[in-house]
Amino acid sequence: MTSDDEGRPGRLPGAAGPGRAPFAHRAPAPDATAHRAPAPAPDAGSASAPDAVTCRGLRYAFGETRAVDGVDLSVRPGEVFGLLGPNGAGKTTAIRCITTLLSVPAGMVRVFGHDAAKERMAVRRLLGYVPQQLSADAGLTGRENVALFARVFDVPRRERAARVAQALAAVGLTDAAGRLANTYSGGMVRRLELAQALVSAPRLLMLDEPTIGLDPIARTSVWEHINAVRAATGMTVLVTTHYMDEADQYCDRVALMHHGRIRALGTPDELRAALSARRRAARTAAPPTAPGTPTPTPAPAASPASAVSPSAAPSRSSDAAPTLEDVFRDVAGSGLDEQSGDFRDVRSTRRTAHRVG
Repeated sequence: MTSDDEGRPGRLPGAAGPGRAPFAHRAPAPDATAHRAPAPAPDAGSASAPDAVTCRGLRYAFGETRAVDGVDLSVRPGEVFGLLGPNGAGKTTAIRCITTLLSVPAGMVRVFGHDAAKERMAVRRLLGYVPQQLSADAGLTGRENVALFARVFDVPRRERAARVAQALAAVGLTDAAGRLANTYSGGMVRRLELAQALVSAPRLLMLDEPTIGLDPIARTSVWEHINAVRAATGMTVLVTTHYMDEADQYCDRVALMHHGRIRALGTPDELRAALSARRRAARTAAPPTAPGTPTPTPAPAASPASAVSPSAAPSRSSDAAPTLEDVFRDVAGSGLDEQSGDFRDVRSTRRTAHRVG
C-alpha cells in the first residue's frame, strides 16, 4: 500500500521519523475537567471538504424486517460521534452498511466522499473497525495479532514492523506484546483489538460496543487510549454504545436510533436541554384544577413492581436537570418491546461480555 488519491496516507499518522517520537507519546496530558478532546480544527481551505460519513435515506432489510429505515446522517471530520439506541434499533446494521460489510444501493453511504457501493475498496482503505464480536485470536501473541491485521490491510512489508510497534505503543501494550492473547485481561483484549484497527492508519475508526462487558476502570482505559490517538492524528471516531455516561463524556455529538430511524440528534447538552424544554412545556400545558373541585381520594399504594412502567417515568424527578439516560428513555421508552433484538443478538452480546469479563 502506498500513498494514493483515495485519501489514505501510506504510513500511520504521526509515525516516528528522525528525531520524532511515535504519536502515542505526543498526546496531551489528560485534563480531569474535560473528558471530550476538542475536535481538530479544519485545515485552511477545507470548507468544501466532504464529511467523514454521509448517509442519505439509508435502508436495509433482513427479509421482511427493516433494520434500518431511512437514516439521514452526517459525521464531521475529526469528531467523536455516538450512535445510541436499544437492542434491535439498527445501530450495528448501520455500521455494517458504512463499513461495506452489507451492500447498499449507490448514493446511500459515502465515506470522505467515496460511494460505499461503487468504491468499496477505497472506503475500506479509510476505515479501522472494532466489531462487537471479538476479533483477536487467543492462540496468537499480541504482536502476532496486530501483524496479521497489518497483512490483511495490505500494509507494505517494509513498514509492517514499525506500524505494528506504533499501534501497540498507542494502546499501551508494548510490554505485553509477546504474550499470548489468552493471557490478557478483558480491557487488554479490547485495547489489542483497537491496535488491530489502528495499524492501517485509518482516517475513520468504527467502534461497535468497544467496552461491552468491561469494568469501569478498563472502560476508562480504553477511552483514554482512543482519545490519545484521536488527539494526535485527527482521526474521526464513530462509536455505538449502551453506556450513557460514555456517550455523555466522550462524544461530541450523538444520534439516538429507535426502530431503524434517527429519533434525536445533537450534542449531549443540546439533547438534555431539549428534553428539559419539553418537560416544562408539558407542565405548562397541564390543565389547572378548577376551584372547588374535590381532591381525589389517593389510590392504594402499589407494589414497586407494578407502580409504573419504566417508559412512563423518568429516571429522576421531572424537576431535576435531565441526564442523557433520561433522553434515551424519552426517545426509546423502556426498550423492552418485541422488536428489541432477537435471540441471536442476546447470545452474541453475552458471549462477548463473557470473553472479556
